[in-house]
Amino acid sequence: MSVLSTLPAGTFAIDASHSRVGFSARHAMVTKVRGSFNDYTGQAVVADGAANIAIEINAASIDTRSADRDGHLQSPDFFDVAAFPKITFASTSVKDSGSDKLVVEGNLTIKDVTKPITIEFEYTGTATDPFGNARFGFEGESEINRKDFGLTWNAALETGGILVSENIKLEFEISTIQAK
Repeated sequence: MSVLSTLPAGTFAIDASHSRVGFSARHAMVTKVRGSFNDYTGQAVVADGAANIAIEINAASIDTRSADRDGHLQSPDFFDVAAFPKITFASTSVKDSGSDKLVVEGNLTIKDVTKPITIEFEYTGTATDPFGNARFGFEGESEINRKDFGLTWNAALETGGILVSENIKLEFEISTIQAK
């Protein structure tokens, strides 16, 4: 099945209250720390079997369930949210990739550094919610090297290795609502 041919033409807004934009990173080389951004907007515009996707994230909304860690991530050591308040993504290509799969290529901007990334999404289905909204679900992930975006802070461990991994997994669980 072609996902793009399944979707009706129109504009689809991300329903942030039923979605998650998150990440995971290896910490101290032994475990993963997971987090998310709690304030973001985004939409997809679908027409003629093609799509454009745009997302804007408030970098200060980072949430790793640790106020101290969140404060450090908001600081100039990492996101420097005072100088660079937004993280953005804009697609350059959206293509079907087999049954229920999409490959989304686009430009991710963090701290005014823009790099191309690819996100593989699974189309998880559609439903009409109790309020009559047409909902469409997608789950996807991608991996980036945080140093490519100027997120270079780290600390060496006494036992060897580093405190924070360079590779970060981006995680997306998206529920969209089609505009009426």
